[in-house]
Amino acid sequence: MTGRSVVITGANSGIGKETAVVLARRGASVTIAVRSPERGSAALADIRLRSGSDDVQMVALDLGDLSSVRRCAADLLDRLERIDVLINNAGIITEERRVTVDGFEEMFGVNHLGHFLLTDLLTERLVASAPARVVVVSSLAHRFAPRGMRFDDLQSNGSFTMFGAYGRSKLANAMHALELSRRLEGTGVTVNCLHPGTVASGFARDGDARRLGELISRVGHLVMTTPEKGARTSVLLATSSDPSIAGVTGGYFSRGRQWRPSRAARNPRAAARLWDESARLVGSYDDLTQRAL
Repeated sequence: MTGRSVVITGANSGIGKETAVVLARRGASVTIAVRSPERGSAALADIRLRSGSDDVQMVALDLGDLSSVRRCAADLLDRLERIDVLINNAGIITEERRVTVDGFEEMFGVNHLGHFLLTDLLTERLVASAPARVVVVSSLAHRFAPRGMRFDDLQSNGSFTMFGAYGRSKLANAMHALELSRRLEGTGVTVNCLHPGTVASGFARDGDARRLGELISRVGHLVMTTPEKGARTSVLLATSSDPSIAGVTGGYFSRGRQWRPSRAARNPRAAARLWDESARLVGSYDDLTQRAL
């Protein structure tokens, strides 16, 4: 990965942090995009120490605030002449329905819409850096939404359950990857998503999902894999030169190989509809001009 520039969201802990360590150790120039400056600074120091690389930097990013997403994208475009790999890793889960500063249901807003906007704003740089890759951390939890996206209630105003809303946000990740791969066909940029495994990380432990966080703290180590192992598929999709990886776009991976996601995640018409709805939502708040590639 020497000479390659990698951007990773949510890399202050867990899978994202371990992904950053491995890629920096392999010679990549790594930029972590984090919400908390304090936790980000501590993670930055640890990544540099463990990887043995000083070529690691940090930018501020709050995926729940579209103005922050735009500032982060502008900062990245100013700092980085090329972006070879974008890893959309950050994610949250909440027990109660909460909204972002822009008024979106928080899991849909952070897990999907924030990444949707960030990726769109960085797409031209990715294409200019081709061959390049977009790696989207989805989840097996996308199967919690077997009926697909609720297009009549994307913000879960009518009804809300923690796992239902989380599952739809992870389905949105997979659908975004599918539609983006179609739009970027022929550009030299591949787009794939993944399930990292059930990982004992900092996920759900920062107060967003109190009871779930407590349960994970107590028994997670008995049934979950480590963040280091959870990062393996992200690293594989970011680095592998094997044609079964490097030559694939629009795929869904787990445990080092390609799998078939849910029927809803494979629906190209629904993926295109979600793209249009997402563009409308972020555009209405952020004056985004969608670019046709």
